[in-house]
Amino acid sequence: MEFINEIKRDVLSSVLKTGRRADNRGRYDYRKIVIQPEILQNAEGSALAAIGKSQVMAGVKFDVAAPFPDRPTEGVLSTSADLLPLASDLFEAGPPGDDAIELARVVDRGIRSSGTIDLNSFYLEEGKVLALYLDIYVLDHDGNLIDASALAAMSALLSTRMPKVEDGKIIRGEYAGKLQLKEKVVSCTFGKIGEQTFLDPSLDEEKGMDCRLTLSTTSTHLCAAQKGGWGSFSERDIMELLDISFEKGKELRAMLK
Repeated sequence: MEFINEIKRDVLSSVLKTGRRADNRGRYDYRKIVIQPEILQNAEGSALAAIGKSQVMAGVKFDVAAPFPDRPTEGVLSTSADLLPLASDLFEAGPPGDDAIELARVVDRGIRSSGTIDLNSFYLEEGKVLALYLDIYVLDHDGNLIDASALAAMSALLSTRMPKVEDGKIIRGEYAGKLQLKEKVVSCTFGKIGEQTFLDPSLDEEKGMDCRLTLSTTSTHLCAAQKGGWGSFSERDIMELLDISFEKGKELRAMLK
């Protein structure tokens, strides 16, 4: 497999030097993006997002939980990711592996660091807060699951209904308005092969690239960054990719209703 990936790397590098890619995209073009909010009836919020052939579903549920001891008036935000075996022959059944854990953490970090959710508004009474569970399910894997997951998660949050709470208990099936969000958070993931950088790596590009950089932004600021792979990004690379992230972020946020 490593030998095949080396061949992929050489081919991809040669193509990138022409300014195009194997699927004829420009270096900083996304594949076709489709976002479908409110696809699940029984979830407080849900959405399906597709980038190219990669498809991710996100669902939101609430419960009552105990706050963390060091944050007694702050609600809980918990994000998980499930790489379903039906999505790719690269995934196996069982408990979450490193890839699933990283995917959930990168999406969670962008949302949490942006402050878009006021977790203090989830406070109910001493020892009780609302917990928001954001579950991500990968349905089809053809690369760049991080950006697809971030879009599905944000769209699901935008459609989320706040549960009605009485006497410290959730009244299932009854709601008290929409979840209030301060920002729309999106991520842009870049790959790098040699000195060539590019946006929205496909699965073939992921197999051949040296490293990956994900930048999560709001309309005004960078709120999270995550690097993966053995290669490196220079300071100049990062500043250039940050500018591109803000420009592409405008397009992504416009797709989120």
